Amino acid sequence: MLVHLPAILGPDETAMLQDRLAQAAWADGRVTAGPQSGRVKTNLQIGPDSAEGRELGLIVLRALEASPAFMSAALPAHVFPPLFNRYDPGMRFGTHIDNAIRQVPATGQRLRTDLSATLFLSEPDTYDGGELLVEDTYGSHAVKPAAGDMVLYPARSLHRVAEVTRGSRIAAFFWVQSIVKSRDHREMLYELDQSVQALSADDGDNPAIIRLTGLYHNLLREWGEL
Repeated sequence: MLVHLPAILGPDETAMLQDRLAQAAWADGRVTAGPQSGRVKTNLQIGPDSAEGRELGLIVLRALEASPAFMSAALPAHVFPPLFNRYDPGMRFGTHIDNAIRQVPATGQRLRTDLSATLFLSEPDTYDGGELLVEDTYGSHAVKPAAGDMVLYPARSLHRVAEVTRGSRIAAFFWVQSIVKSRDHREMLYELDQSVQALSADDGDNPAIIRLTGLYHNLLREWGEL
């Protein structure tokens, strides 16, 4: 399931990141690619050892921690420190699947990539091409949302970034290890949580909603792993 999360970053935070990244030092993006994906990847990234990249990544992490929508969709146990990439004209990332395990730089921590995330930082009318295309049972879905918006999708999905033909596409990207390993269980919990929230907005004291809330938490106890 591909989930679109609007306005993870507000306008001021988005503008600040855009300004900082416009002055950043960029390097070959293949440094974080695996053997297969490295053959189909042409883009630029801020190095994982960059102090500026780590500082900007912390801004993204704080925004994620403050987002109920992200928490509901991802049920995060661990979040890989956000990285930043840029696609200029002629750059693209061919069809690939993300590595199953990632080691967090400068630590001994390893993370299972249950979910992949892209936080868009360029307004869609400032570049042509550059769509994120994610494949699932129902075909390929093209995504090119507003700056500050994020998409989450299963890391096992085949996906690619279309070639940019004008302007620059800048984004943050990272991976999430979820408390709930099963994709099916995680998606059912998300649908249940969204339904409970929608019903609660109209009648939060309804006993049926309280029972549904209890069901959500009991399923999370059953399926979650800390």
